[in-house]
Amino acid sequence: QVQLVESGGDLVQAGGSLRLSCKISGFTVDRYCMAWFRQAPGKGREGVASIDSVDHKKHADSVRGRFTISFDKDANTLYLQMDSLQYDDTAQYYCAAGDRWWTCPRLDWADFSNWGQGTHVTVSS
Repeated sequence: QVQLVESGGDLVQAGGSLRLSCKISGFTVDRYCMAWFRQAPGKGREGVASIDSVDHKKHADSVRGRFTISFDKDANTLYLQMDSLQYDDTAQYYCAAGDRWWTCPRLDWADFSNWGQGTHVTVSS
């Protein structure tokens, strides 16, 4: 059974930093795509960043230069380092994992079959 458990969400002031973690278990494929998505109140789910099994990374325009995705294969943990946080980054953040590695750059939530429960980030202005 695949499990994804996020942590690290918090209340932070604008300009601050947070690091989100997603511990993944039971996901044993050789080629994969893992990603972070977010959903703000009243808005749809937005792709934030993705990383595939050969370490190709994609960051959404809205976070490029401020957020960095990484994956520690030894710890089976996905990270999202978030710097220079802005009020508009306030959202519920979700990690996702899937085996459709060729779709990774699309950052489309429909390509992922495994999801965490989410962790909330609030940025105060």
